[in-house]
Amino acid sequence: MSQQRQVLQQAGTVEGNAVRFDTEKAEQMVEALNADLSATYVLYHQLRKHHWSVTGAQAGELRRFFGDASYDAERHADVLARRIGAIGGVPVSGPAAFERHSPVPFEGEDVYDVRTSLENDLEAYGDLIESVSSHIEFAESLGDHATGTLLRDLLLDLESRAHAIDGFLAHDSLTLWE
Repeated sequence: MSQQRQVLQQAGTVEGNAVRFDTEKAEQMVEALNADLSATYVLYHQLRKHHWSVTGAQAGELRRFFGDASYDAERHADVLARRIGAIGGVPVSGPAAFERHSPVPFEGEDVYDVRTSLENDLEAYGDLIESVSSHIEFAESLGDHATGTLLRDLLLDLESRAHAIDGFLAHDSLTLWE
């Protein structure tokens, strides 16, 4: 049985939008937001992997942290994707597209010790924080104040998670004893 499909909007395109944001400016903003969306999904998958594989004395606490952090990342991705749609764009989707657009590199499939995993997470958060911070200024320069506000809210959550990871990595926790 043949199923007829109708493409509503092709990936990589930007159309007019209900919020009346200029299409040329929206194209630039969509590109920036798709980078943040991609980085957020890369981080999400990394956090989930750490949630599944964490072991050791603080495994319970860390598993809760990774679970909560991945939930936040998924929520952030939804917010970014909806904003992309609101300004006339198409959110990137799929692992290959996320890897291609993300300023945060994939950690890989290997399982690492807890300290290395947390250090990798802190690096990923740092990369995402830098990207989102630069896109706040970019959005404001384009006159997209709503996106600027949205990104500021995400930035607060990202910085809070990075600070928590920094605490886990402090000398008095997860220290290697000889």
